Formats: sequence, C-alpha cells, structure tokens
Amino acid sequence: MAEDTSKTQAHANGKTHERIDRAAERVKQEANTAAHAAKGKTDHAEERVDHAADAGARAAHRLADKAADWRQRGSAAAYTMRDRADDLMADARECVREKPVQSVAIALAAGWLVGRLLSSRR
Repeated sequence: MAEDTSKTQAHANGKTHERIDRAAERVKQEANTAAHAAKGKTDHAEERVDHAADAGARAAHRLADKAADWRQRGSAAAYTMRDRADDLMADARECVREKPVQSVAIALAAGWLVGRLLSSRR
C-alpha cells in the first residue's frame, strides 16, 4: 500500500512537473512573441526617428543654401548701390564745378524749403 501511495504521489508529481513545463513553455513563447513585437515596434520607431533626422538635415541644408544665396544677393545689391551712389556723387561734384553760382542758389533754396517745412510742423 505504501508502494501504491508512492507511485500515486510520483505520478501526481510527474503530472505537476508536466503542467509546470507546459506553462513555462507557454510563458516562454508568449515572452518571445512579445519581445519580437516590441523589437518590431522599436525598429519601426528607429526608422521613423532616422527619417525625421534626415528630413531635418535636408531642411537645414536647404535653409543654409538659401541664406548663402540671400547673402550673396545682398552683397551684390550693396555693391551696386555703393557704385551708383559714387557715380551720383561724382555727377554732383561735376555739376557744382561747372555751375558754382547756380549750385549755391539751389542749395540755399532747398535749405529754405526744408526749414519752412520743418518749422510748420511745430
């Protein structure tokens, strides 16, 4: 009888071990499935971050190119304006040399007009 009880208990322990093994296998499979899903999501997130970083870098390069273009255009415009101002100043000097009396009279008239305009605002 003791032998039957030992066999029954061994049999029960064996079934318990089998159930534990099956449960452990299920947990292991579910963990692997969850890990694969998480890895897939992580990979997808990494791809999206890389894509966003690349898009940001491309936008920064485009902005830098535009800024360089605007700087070049501004520099060219400033050079042109400076050149034009020098030409106008040279023309004004030439005009004053050719007609000094008329130039002084025009300057006096312009000064008087500006004085009248500014004094009427008071």
